[in-house]
Amino acid sequence: MTKKILITGGAGYIGSHTLLAAVGQGYDVAVIDNLSTGRREVIPTECAFYEVDLVDKPKVEQALKEFLPDTVIHFAGSIDVRESVENPIKYYANNTYASLALIEACVKHNVQRFIFSSTAAVYGNPDGGTVSETSPTFPINPYGHSKLMTEQILSDASKSHGFRYAILRYFNVAGADLRLKAAQPTPMATHLIKVACQTVLGLHPSIKIFGTDYETADGTCIRDFIHISDLARAHLNVLDYMTEYDASAVFNCGNGQGYSVKQILDAVQRVSGINFKIEHGSRRAGDPRSLIADTSCLRNKTGWVAQHEDIDEIVSSALAWERKILESASL
Repeated sequence: MTKKILITGGAGYIGSHTLLAAVGQGYDVAVIDNLSTGRREVIPTECAFYEVDLVDKPKVEQALKEFLPDTVIHFAGSIDVRESVENPIKYYANNTYASLALIEACVKHNVQRFIFSSTAAVYGNPDGGTVSETSPTFPINPYGHSKLMTEQILSDASKSHGFRYAILRYFNVAGADLRLKAAQPTPMATHLIKVACQTVLGLHPSIKIFGTDYETADGTCIRDFIHISDLARAHLNVLDYMTEYDASAVFNCGNGQGYSVKQILDAVQRVSGINFKIEHGSRRAGDPRSLIADTSCLRNKTGWVAQHEDIDEIVSSALAWERKILESASL
């Protein structure tokens, strides 16, 4: 059985939730994070912590030698589509090059399993909007390209060196741990639900919709939203599958249903009971019209089932977290 997991980016949003889920299931977990966006306080005291940048090969290798993980779950990286268009070199450095360095170190130190945090952005702007793992991959922004390159590196390295890997393609991740132990830590994050909740609380004077002329029912982009706790569990279900079947695989991680930007803003106003100012702007470069996950592969192979599908519940947990942050700041 897998016993020791090293998590990169374990002080960040998805990494911290997966860390807490893994510790809760009895795994021995260590964390690598450079704390550029993550928060040290979310890492339990019983977990070994290495404040290391992934391109610092000697320090990464030292962590691997000390902790001796049999599995690495790799979250660390940059995730803002708009920023990737404006600063692509940063994304190829933080996502592709850093991942290559980590994979190289894992091969050298005989890590048996590698789970990679990828993205639905690898699908680009698909016809019909709903995609399975076998759908064509045509990224339309550097963020998607940087992740797809890493997927290819993993596939090729696995064939040559024999380790197993899983690629998890995330759709839109939202919400917070229902016990409010962890959530999106970055104050200036660009996630739609987070920004909308901050607008409810008066941290922004308004929120802008980027593009109202898409070929959708209300003219705004459509996305698939998955609750962060459901996504964290998916990693451990996938790890169980890899261990039991000694297999590599690719999985979509979403809820299988789409909501438009306008529908999400309606949900935030409905849950909060507060109407806020909404502005309309032009389309952003790199934004696809619609992205919805076919999650049948994840469900059928690993037994994963979403426990928090309701969009109002997702929004409610995100809003509760933002209120907690605001209350803590005022003390």
